[in-house]
Formats: sequence, structure tokens, C-alpha cells
Amino acid sequence: MYLVDRDREAIDYLKQVFTGTPVATINQNFLAASQQLLDENRHFDMILADLGTSSPHLEKANRGFSFSKSGPLDMRMDSRQALSAETIVNNWGLDQLQRTIAEYGEEAQAEAVAKAIIANRPIADTAKLAEIVTIAKRSYVRASKIHPATKTFQAIRIAVNDELNQLKSSLPLWHRLLAPGGRLAVISFHSLEDRIVKQYFSQHTHRGYDADLIRLTKKPLRAKPDEIDINPRARSAKLRAVAKIKIER
Repeated sequence: MYLVDRDREAIDYLKQVFTGTPVATINQNFLAASQQLLDENRHFDMILADLGTSSPHLEKANRGFSFSKSGPLDMRMDSRQALSAETIVNNWGLDQLQRTIAEYGEEAQAEAVAKAIIANRPIADTAKLAEIVTIAKRSYVRASKIHPATKTFQAIRIAVNDELNQLKSSLPLWHRLLAPGGRLAVISFHSLEDRIVKQYFSQHTHRGYDADLIRLTKKPLRAKPDEIDINPRARSAKLRAVAKIKIER
């Protein structure tokens, strides 16, 4: 069994949890780890990809993921990389910033938010960024259960970690890494991720005799109410799964 995570803290935690168990850990992102395993000619009966952030990311203020805790503008899942939220927030131009917030956050007021961010530079921490976004959206936002900065923080985080491009590039590798009869399950946490997974699975399960994947979940599986009571962050989780039915030609 291989456990993969780009976050060094997560890898250290996994090593503690699986002490005495024959597992190998890879401290890389999904894409780099998948390519490494493919180069080693590995094949698997089961691949589970759990996308997005983890609770420690959101709970530790020093990681800079949360708008509810004041911390540095970081948001890097892999602290070894150069790009951080600070670079995006304080250096990107209006067009790039607005496009990122609109596309990755699906934020209807992306232009107003981007202009407010630029007008208030330099921005030092997550609390200030959340305040700026909230003020920028105040005249547009109706009563909502989600924080006004949620979509902007999501967009910046996705951009920092290149999450959607990583997912798009990793899916074909996971497909190739499956042994005949092997199963691939992906847990996504927002519509952008889920759409990519859904489209890839559909492309390879609707090819008639050429199909080499079979859908195991007609609709995505969602967390049950008792699971959400224990872990409220599971509310938005969706699991889609497929199985490999043919040997690649």
C-alpha cells in the first residue's frame, strides 16, 4: 500500500498512524507520485483519491487557509513550493486576479473583490483579506449561510496549489495504474473538482465495446446525516467510483 500526500505534516502523521504496517509513503503531489509509480510499472487493485484540504489545514492558523483565523497568506499544501497566497494577493494584476476568483471561486462579484484587494495592498494576513472581501461584497450579498470570503479563499487556494490542473492530469495516470478489475474512487469537495471527475468517468464509460471503465456509482455518494454530525466538513463531499473492465491495448 502506498500513501501519498504533498504535505510533509500529513506524511509524518500517516507514518505514526501506520507504524508497524507494511506501507510506503510518498511526499509528493498526486501527479508527481502517480507518474513515479507508473514509471515503476506499478499497478493497483484500489486507488482512493481524497481531494482538497484537510482539517489540519483549516484548523492551524499558521497554514493560512482559514478566513476565520488570522494567519499568514500562505495556503501552500507543500511548503517547499515558491508560490503562496501572499504572491497572488499582493502581486498579481487585476485581470489575472479577477479571472482566478471568477473561475476557481465561481464568485459572481469577482471584479469588485479583485479591485478591493488591489486597492488595499499590501495585505498582511488572512484576517485582513477576509475583511476586505466582506466589505467589497457587502452591497451585493444577500443573507447567506456561507462566509462572504469563502469563494475567494477557495479560488486563491486552488491557484496556489494548482489543484484543478493536477486533477485533470492525474486522472489518466490513475486510470493506467489500475490493474484489470481495479477500482478508482475519488472524493471531491466542490463542483469544480466533481465536474472534472464526472466528465472523465463519463468519457470512459460511454464508449460501447471500447469502454474500459464501468461506473460503480450512478450518482455520487454523499455523507449520511450521522456522518455529517461527526464531521460537518463532510457535508460537501461527493464520492464517484469506477472499475477497470479491460486490459489496456
